[in-house]
Amino acid sequence: MSIRCKVPQVELLSLLDGIGEGIGYDCSISQTKFPDIVMIQTTDFFFPLVDDPYFQGKIACANVLSDLYSFGIEDCDNMLMLLACSTDMTPEQRQWSSKLMIQGFNDQAICAGSKVSGGQTVKNPWPIVGGVATSILRTNEFIKPVNAKAGDVLVLTKPLGTQVCVNFHQWLSKPERWEKINSITNVEECEEVFNYATLSMARLNRVGARLMKKYDAHAATDVTGFGILGHSTNLAQNQLAPIRFEIHTLPIIKHMKKLEDHLNHPFKLLKGTSAETSGGLLICMSRENAELFCNEIYEIEKQPAWIIGDVIDQSSNNLDTSKNTSIILDNPKIIEVEPNTNF
Repeated sequence: MSIRCKVPQVELLSLLDGIGEGIGYDCSISQTKFPDIVMIQTTDFFFPLVDDPYFQGKIACANVLSDLYSFGIEDCDNMLMLLACSTDMTPEQRQWSSKLMIQGFNDQAICAGSKVSGGQTVKNPWPIVGGVATSILRTNEFIKPVNAKAGDVLVLTKPLGTQVCVNFHQWLSKPERWEKINSITNVEECEEVFNYATLSMARLNRVGARLMKKYDAHAATDVTGFGILGHSTNLAQNQLAPIRFEIHTLPIIKHMKKLEDHLNHPFKLLKGTSAETSGGLLICMSRENAELFCNEIYEIEKQPAWIIGDVIDQSSNNLDTSKNTSIILDNPKIIEVEPNTNF
């Protein structure tokens, strides 16, 4: 798993310049021929990041659905699957690994209350899995990611550090890499956090989407390939009001910070640009509702959520929303998130 597999955010935005309004949203919003009925749609795919092809399929499905969930959409009406079967594998390896990725994706879609009705399959040197998620809704049935208010807080529903954790686990089979970190860690520690990260990535953000509506969320995004800073900046720039996001807390999977520090910060985890896969929802809502949201999501899923930042008024900029941005404050509070198996 590497951010180098993804087009850098600045380059991507330049490529998309002039495409149309809302191109920076997590989902497309298309008006149908029926009044007040829209189609909300998203797509995503990526290369393997875990050894288990079944879990790779589950994670890919959860990752696709998270864009819908960031709009407060709990139910996905239909999914398509995108699959590339590896030409670098033997026919037998290709058959069993592709079948397990398909099964994992399909099982996760069923778990989400959706279904896979089709897709596209090709051959490629690297296996790839992803899909398309679609919901048909009335215009008042989703939360457009544009209405954050000064005084809101930022809530995050999954910990950061999946890129570091995936690489950490890959180094078990690379002695020259493992030698650089074996003085500060061990195999048992690595397996524990990797198992937790795998389960976290496969966890659906569906409960979070439902609670977004209950607690009157104003805007949200999901944290994936551009990291917490990249996605929060994009969300800030989509807002109608002149605001700034200030992130004061970073919940990070336990042991990932010490690895990052020991290796002299190659992943830029504390800078907020370390890639995440199937990360949490980053939600803007009132402080009072945020506390209720965090309490209830823990009651339901036995997984924590955190208030990690504030939405700051920037009306002194003459209502110029082009200056909307997100920053991580100096010396942010680091929460070391303990691995658990409450999935």
